[in-house]
Amino acid sequence: MLLRTGPSRSVDPTPPRAFTLVELILVMTIVTAVVGLAAPSLASFFRGRALDSEAKRLLALIRHGQSRAVSEGMPMELWVDTEQRTFGLEAESSYRNSDPKALHFALDEDMEIKVVNLDPGRTPKTIAGTASRPASTLGTGASQPVVVSQHAHLPRIRFLPDGSIGETSPQIVGLTDRDGMTLWVTLSRDRVNYEIRTQYTDKDRLAP
Repeated sequence: MLLRTGPSRSVDPTPPRAFTLVELILVMTIVTAVVGLAAPSLASFFRGRALDSEAKRLLALIRHGQSRAVSEGMPMELWVDTEQRTFGLEAESSYRNSDPKALHFALDEDMEIKVVNLDPGRTPKTIAGTASRPASTLGTGASQPVVVSQHAHLPRIRFLPDGSIGETSPQIVGLTDRDGMTLWVTLSRDRVNYEIRTQYTDKDRLAP
């Protein structure tokens, strides 16, 4: 008697069933409908993430400016051009004619940046730069230091060598996307640093 060795194989006479053309069209229709419904939400999500990233980049540049001012022992300035939607950081011209470590950033074309200061009456005042003005000096009187800046016509956050923030620095910088969502980079009440907020109210403003 002969015995068969090796694994036994059974042959299925029924071939695998393929999708019909009608089924493929139905699946594609469902996928298209789902993508169409989700697209606006996804676009809004990614725009929100872009706004959040820009605010974090601005805050990181502020902290970098404070760090450079302390480590290099000279004032730094973070300037904001609201018309060109740009901002940057460099050493103050009073101490250095050119800064090889200067940084410059441009916002996405769908975003806007604005700078707000609060007057003594706690009233918000938007600051807009005028690109036609030349660099100038700040400070009057023999006891006041003369500050020379290449961006004197623009709002500037000034970082002093001890890490503190200059008294004339803007208190609030706002970033707004095309949907009107705004994130605020605001000066803390103790004037030590800046922080990101979704809004600012009377409680968030600086103490008089």
